[in-house]
Amino acid sequence: MKLLSKKVAIVTGGSRGIGKAIVERLAAHGASVVFTYHSSAAKANELVANLSEQYPEQSFKAYQSDASVFEQAADLVNNVVKEFGTIDILVNNAGIARDNLLLRMTETQWDDVLSNNLKSVFNLSKHVAKPMLKQRSGSIINITSIIGLKGNAGQANYAASKAGIVGFTKSVAQELGSRNIRCNAIAPGYIETDMTDNLGEGIKESFVENIPMKRFGKATEVADAVVFLASDMAAYISGQTLSVCGALTM
Repeated sequence: MKLLSKKVAIVTGGSRGIGKAIVERLAAHGASVVFTYHSSAAKANELVANLSEQYPEQSFKAYQSDASVFEQAADLVNNVVKEFGTIDILVNNAGIARDNLLLRMTETQWDDVLSNNLKSVFNLSKHVAKPMLKQRSGSIINITSIIGLKGNAGQANYAASKAGIVGFTKSVAQELGSRNIRCNAIAPGYIETDMTDNLGEGIKESFVENIPMKRFGKATEVADAVVFLASDMAAYISGQTLSVCGALTM
């Protein structure tokens, strides 16, 4: 059963990793998907081609756009509305990490992470709110992290940005709920991606020891949670943070 037939979705940072899995899962459930990328044009174009071949009745498009820049976020939303007529789902997934201990962390490392991870969520959410308010429906899903819930040494900037997303999600859910617009967050734990693949086996094993389910999660498992929150199956769920972490945080 396709849960998102005839829906239009925007996914930021959708060309690789968790973002790519989200784009693919939304497409598999019937949505037309627009996703952004920063620099990996070849991967983005390849993904569009593959999805267009698999789901010819749907539409797919990749935009090179920086969600942390207010004007670029506005242009993206305006272009999607003009081309697709509506926006039903927004997944704020784009983000970066610039890890360092507090005493060594530079102002640039702090500002870059807060801008890319938190300001980007404000930018896109603010701009999609207008068409969603007009149609009196919509689902905004923000990808936070368990680090935003429990903190982590060497990641004060990342934790602050991801914790900010949780508070932002709760506030937006209260502001827009009367117009049938839902806003939720998903907090992934340790997920198998290109980033975790670069960790040494010893480090990965030490992480797994602390996970009750004794494994890393899969990007598709995060994507499945996105599909659920985007669909009518979650019609009365808003303002919540769903951890996809194998019981690492409870």
